[in-house]
Amino acid sequence: MNGRVDYLVTEEEINLTRGPSGLGFNIVGGTDQQYVSNDSGIYVSRIKEDGAAAQDGRLQEGDKILSVNGQDLKNLLHQDAVDLFRNAGCAVSLRVQHGLLVVGGSFGLREFSQIRYDAVTIKIDPELEKKLKVNKITLESEYERLLCLLCRQ
Repeated sequence: MNGRVDYLVTEEEINLTRGPSGLGFNIVGGTDQQYVSNDSGIYVSRIKEDGAAAQDGRLQEGDKILSVNGQDLKNLLHQDAVDLFRNAGCAVSLRVQHGLLVVGGSFGLREFSQIRYDAVTIKIDPELEKKLKVNKITLESEYERLLCLLCRQ
């Protein structure tokens, strides 16, 4: 282990439909209350159980929200971001940045191939499988996409 810490960052468009409890997540951040040092971005702090975000399954705690319905979240006060979410309507489109922390050095093709193999050969949770089908993706396609991103680095 060489002590390196790397991040693999991906972006995704997530469409949610507001439910009885809103969009089903809490946010932190903003220019007046930075969550990450030197970054005034808006981050997901909590996913509410049985909320719209939890039912969709793609938004995760720690994700950075880049835009809401096409409106950039850069340089906003926290309350302005909250208001933007509250006034976003029933059908809400989020541009989200996911980060994968890789500790201990390069995350090479060998390690990625092993994950891909495991994802294809190991039985997965039936609930996760349903979510994958609803979102029209597969674990293999997601790993292939991430593998392509790694190859470009």
